[in-house]
Amino acid sequence: MNEKLLEVRNLKKYFEIGKKGLFSKTKSYLKAVDDVSFDVKKGETLGLVGESGCGKSTLVNTILDLITPTFGRVIFDGKDLFSLGKKELRSIRKYIQIVFQDPFWSLNPRMLVKDIVGEPLKVQEKINNFEIMKRVEKLLEMVGLPKDGAYKYPHEFSGGQRQRIAIARALALMPKLIVLDEPTSSIDVFSQAQILELLERLKKKFNLTYIIISHDLSVVSYMADRIAIMYLGKIVEYGDSDTVFNHPMHPYTQALFAAIPDINMENIEDMVTLKGNVPSSINPPKGCRFHTRCIYAKGICSIEEPELIMLEDGRRVGCHMIRQ
Repeated sequence: MNEKLLEVRNLKKYFEIGKKGLFSKTKSYLKAVDDVSFDVKKGETLGLVGESGCGKSTLVNTILDLITPTFGRVIFDGKDLFSLGKKELRSIRKYIQIVFQDPFWSLNPRMLVKDIVGEPLKVQEKINNFEIMKRVEKLLEMVGLPKDGAYKYPHEFSGGQRQRIAIARALALMPKLIVLDEPTSSIDVFSQAQILELLERLKKKFNLTYIIISHDLSVVSYMADRIAIMYLGKIVEYGDSDTVFNHPMHPYTQALFAAIPDINMENIEDMVTLKGNVPSSINPPKGCRFHTRCIYAKGICSIEEPELIMLEDGRRVGCHMIRQ
């Protein structure tokens, strides 16, 4: 657990959206990911949490080199991904897989399950069709599906079963890192629990490393060893999951956790919600990006951007109030 599998350093992803004015030469950018750094150790699960549009999915897609980065480095298993040639990058990519949010859209409806799960094997490994079929059947059993499911189409399965097919496909090449992009958001509550149990069991069996993106804090609490809270393209709090959940320090983290519905609430007015809207990533606020919605904001918050500072409990927090 102490050996680093993934190192992200000063990663930025800016999308050019045009010029600031009709006659201006200055270009305008949407800063989806802005100077993000963190590590993921072998065998652990990192949870990425934040509101919609905060940059979670863009961050992961940039790490996987599915989107070209603007700046920064990503080191996977000791190799700098952005400096590799196409051939070497392709050989490394089989060790990094992703399970998408909605299995209904991520699985080709015209392909049989045997072809969906076996496709990575055909692309990456030189084995015959008989061996591929044996591997597919074993993978399906591994995720709790019958062998004869290989000859069915995705629409013949429930939402939870389709997600199991997506997990089987991700496992086909025995990866080291699996990215789980909202893996339970499109399925019913009972299936969610089963999928989470399956993912935990597979993690222990194969010593997998996960990055899980989720809006559901209960899912992150159950799965994650460490958690990174994102707001407007930046990480504002990062540390041990239990520590962050039990004692959140950044005002944004506190607001997120306070918004979780409680069984003791008598009516909807008792829920705590963040006031104001998320600012634009094209023109983010100066200083701390959260200061426009923060109840603790002081003058310095609108002037100087806070650094992520290390606290005694090992977490990092980017807030001026922590220093005072």
